[in-house]
Amino acid sequence: MDADTGIEMVAVPPGRVTLSDRRTRTSWQVELAPYRLAAVPVTQAGYARVTGRRPSAARGDLLPVESVSWLDAVRFCNDLSRREGLAPAYRLGGGAEDVEWDASSGGYRLPTEAEWEHACRAGTTGARYGPLDEIAWHRGNSGEAIRDVGGRRPNAWGLHDMLGDVWEWCWDLYDAEVYGSYRVLRGGGWFDEHWSCRASVRRRSHPTFQTDDVGFRVARSVTG
Repeated sequence: MDADTGIEMVAVPPGRVTLSDRRTRTSWQVELAPYRLAAVPVTQAGYARVTGRRPSAARGDLLPVESVSWLDAVRFCNDLSRREGLAPAYRLGGGAEDVEWDASSGGYRLPTEAEWEHACRAGTTGARYGPLDEIAWHRGNSGEAIRDVGGRRPNAWGLHDMLGDVWEWCWDLYDAEVYGSYRVLRGGGWFDEHWSCRASVRRRSHPTFQTDDVGFRVARSVTG
């Protein structure tokens, strides 16, 4: 764990996940090597220590950072890598279309959509990895307010808040043919109904979009 940011990384085993696209009615399998994923979404305190900024609408050190765009999340990953003496995973240009991922880097990055779903499921095959009220903050139990990270039961691999609290940015384009540079969001949020808090649910948004129920967690590749 980074002592300043409080980011605890969990080892995720290799595996296989099936993704699907409603528009094209296609599905495909993705084989995954082992990787590491943060146990909780990035907190406001952690984000502030790395960037010096507190962009969130609500305030609280242990609340997940929100009102951050995909580009903000990518920049955070690079800043955190430099802070820890790691090679940044991303090469940044002038906009989202100019971001390149160096897959050989061991620095911090956003999970791919397949990595996110594999980690969320943690070996389960149903819509969720446990009873919803035990594992997630959603519209039915959040009091319609964002909640501190780590307050719900983790999945079998020790990952908290994979469903509910904040939607999480992933690396992937959603559907470049129709939506251009829009990126994938996963997991559901504190204001969502129960049907949005499922392991397979996908949402999309522009990489500059910021709102009060969207955050992110970081990943790292296992290299060397």
